[in-house]
Amino acid sequence: MSRRTGAGGNGPKKRSSDELLWLETYFILFPSKRRPTLAQVERVIAEAGPRLRLENLAADEDGYFQSMLVESPEDHAAVEISYEVGESVIEGNLEWAKQLQDQLSPKQLQQLVVADARLDVAHFERVQAGAAGSTSSKSQADSVDDGFGNEEFDEEAAMEIFDPTCLLTVVEALSGLTKGLAFDPASGEIV
Repeated sequence: MSRRTGAGGNGPKKRSSDELLWLETYFILFPSKRRPTLAQVERVIAEAGPRLRLENLAADEDGYFQSMLVESPEDHAAVEISYEVGESVIEGNLEWAKQLQDQLSPKQLQQLVVADARLDVAHFERVQAGAAGSTSSKSQADSVDDGFGNEEFDEEAAMEIFDPTCLLTVVEALSGLTKGLAFDPASGEIV
């Protein structure tokens, strides 16, 4: 495997003043014959979000995409993308096809069954050190004391701090590139 920048595969790197919290992982499911090159992935993500920064780019010896980190400082987010292929992907897809057969169109069901590869898109929120006790954007910075010792969640403050645009932009770009299905395993839905 050749690496273009930095070291990949160990999760997004942390800055000394912040921490990364894993939020969710989406899958882009597609046939391995449509595996993109690293150059193709770089291009579609750069076109999709000019404020996204690409780091830790890795390709195999033939130039096919292996992994990368996409940072969105303005959104306080990062996504790590990695390529997976093989029996475990096929087995997982067949299980999901059984579970979702009543919810998917015949075309989507067929796409799911023939997919033997996927891109894992792990979504992380960047929070200030010390505020990482939460596993969602409802961190310490997102709560407000009402003056009576009661903390209430401040949704507006949370939206200012964290924005899921990075994840949605990357998932849409990769789905289009691979002509794959974007799947959220936590909700069990095709997105």
